[in-house]
Amino acid sequence: MYIKLKLCSLLFPPLLFLLGGCVSLMEKTGRVLDGTAFAEKTVAVYRTAKTSEAGMEIRELRNKAGERSVAITLNQFPVMKLRGTVPDSAGAFYLESLEYLGGSVSGWNEYTLGLSGSGSLALGETEAAFSVSRNLETVEISRGRIQRYDTRLTGEEALVNLGNRRERIGALAEWMRGREVPVGRSRKDFEKYWKPVLLPEMVGAKKRPAEWRRESAQWVWAEDIRWNTDYTTRVFPEALWTVRNSGTLLRDWEEALGWIYLEYEWERIVELLSRKHTLQRIK
Repeated sequence: MYIKLKLCSLLFPPLLFLLGGCVSLMEKTGRVLDGTAFAEKTVAVYRTAKTSEAGMEIRELRNKAGERSVAITLNQFPVMKLRGTVPDSAGAFYLESLEYLGGSVSGWNEYTLGLSGSGSLALGETEAAFSVSRNLETVEISRGRIQRYDTRLTGEEALVNLGNRRERIGALAEWMRGREVPVGRSRKDFEKYWKPVLLPEMVGAKKRPAEWRRESAQWVWAEDIRWNTDYTTRVFPEALWTVRNSGTLLRDWEEALGWIYLEYEWERIVELLSRKHTLQRIK
């Protein structure tokens, strides 16, 4: 990790200072390079009150072709933006996609995931009313890009890599939720709890779980780390054994922690969106 941070500081020293860290730089650069950050004009902005649990913002947007859409973001999940149609005369609208952009010290993952869902939305002069049906389903990744240090993956190559990562993260999150650990933690608390469970080799001895060591433990080297395979087989489902012992789980954790957190909290996100929200217009 030190080497990665050092490399980042060498490659982008002035920008690192201006943008407040290499992770922020990586997250922003993708959209700036291809112009998508400037492709749409904001028509109106609505936000929930500061005391609201949702911490939600809705933007009405118009692109260069004059087409209008809405973008929904949640403060707790800044890596995610939900896209939908503008409401019709009856107030019905449809969610069409989830845009993800998550950075790390080594680069970023960016993708568009299809959504199937509907809800009600009223955009007024002073406020907006919003809710989404609980029958919100994800479809598949339709496009995406990966930046890893100086290597960029696009097109079919990126889709294959992102699809494989999505399968791994989905299986991991399903197992994590099955351990009956409360959802709703902040990302910081999520990382603090789960890193010692998933990657005890990467934390201090005092933070490792009770299942960590037995005298009969077996070990294997991968990604320059000595992995406790005995811990793997006792704690994880068989489908994740190779993922952990090969160091792939470590790469997913380092490069896509926001994605793992998003997948783990997805059911709560849907429940939160399904509530009736009132947002104040600020622009």
